Amino acid sequence: MFCLKALAKGKVQGVGYRYHTQLKALKLDLVGYAKNLDSGDVEVVAEGEEAKLLELLSHLHQASPYAAVQEVKTLKMLPIERLSYSGFNTY
Repeated sequence: MFCLKALAKGKVQGVGYRYHTQLKALKLDLVGYAKNLDSGDVEVVAEGEEAKLLELLSHLHQASPYAAVQEVKTLKMLPIERLSYSGFNTY
């Protein structure tokens, strides 16, 4: 199991970005959250199998048809011993 922390920049708030990210994460059986930040960015933290996390990371570049993602930064991708979250939430 791995933990991914990423930051999406651009027009990613108020355009369904977190909702579409949540749908994809749940479809991939990942746990974690997508959260709006005061900076206008969206923080995504997800845990699960490495291949599924990489698929989510790819999805973050176009998560919502209404978003204009300028950049997705991977802040960390680390192995973990156990999951910290249950479900995938939005904040």
